[in-house]
Amino acid sequence: MKCRVCGSRAAIKLREHNLSLCEEHFLAWMRRRVASTIGKYRMFGRGSKVLVAVSGGKDSLALWDLLSGLGYSTLGLHVDLGIGEYSALSRRKTEAFAASRGLELLVIDVRALHGESVPERARRGSRSVCSLCGLTKRYYMNRVAYEKGMDVVATGHNLDDLTSALLSNLFRWDLEHLAKGLPYLPPSGERVKARAKPLALCTERQNAAYCLLSGIDYVEEECPYSEGATFLELKGVMRMAEEISPGTKLRFYTGYVQNAHLFGRPFDEEKELCDLCGMPTYVGRCAFCRTWRG
Repeated sequence: MKCRVCGSRAAIKLREHNLSLCEEHFLAWMRRRVASTIGKYRMFGRGSKVLVAVSGGKDSLALWDLLSGLGYSTLGLHVDLGIGEYSALSRRKTEAFAASRGLELLVIDVRALHGESVPERARRGSRSVCSLCGLTKRYYMNRVAYEKGMDVVATGHNLDDLTSALLSNLFRWDLEHLAKGLPYLPPSGERVKARAKPLALCTERQNAAYCLLSGIDYVEEECPYSEGATFLELKGVMRMAEEISPGTKLRFYTGYVQNAHLFGRPFDEEKELCDLCGMPTYVGRCAFCRTWRG
């Protein structure tokens, strides 16, 4: 198998693009892919300040590396949720990556700030660990982006994530979430910054290959609370569809993006400010403060 560009031995074959590439030209292809996605969906410009949500996994570390390599001004945000050795390892990998690249990283330690980890707090409340994890990460992404004067929050959601979520939402006809599955969501008021997914058209496999060829050490383990999760099963469904017809995931998602307007507005602006933290809310006290601060 030879590289389409230079004829040397290929490092990866991209069946969905009918393309084989060597290490050098695959890395260049990834940079172009991400730059093109940012431009196509008008996510942010050269002068934008980008907050990159970094978990320590392949997708978020690949994203941070790509954005910094493309010359964007970035700040990494890692939320340590206190999920045992999984969180400890994720934090170590994230901190090591930032140090190796000379990048600025802000770590939010949930247990240090609130006296409990996410699993500990979930056991005492009505939310599941996964629900509380999502709430906590979204809150700190919004808050840090606002307080640090960032223009946009970038997350490492990949094509596999987005197509499995899309499939789940279609099965349930969840119109609210179907309206929010776009690669870019504009800001919702002054305190909720824009959200961007620059890896929206890149697969998990491509991101893993990018990390491997770029020497990026990442957490390979799944969160222990994700075992048996529906979204993992749906990823399997999409993988089978992709095996039968390469390019299915890409066609499925880009077709959705073209027709997402049919599901309504992607957000409703929150009109009030939380009486405890000052972040936007639909009611007097935001869900984060009701959960963590009573």
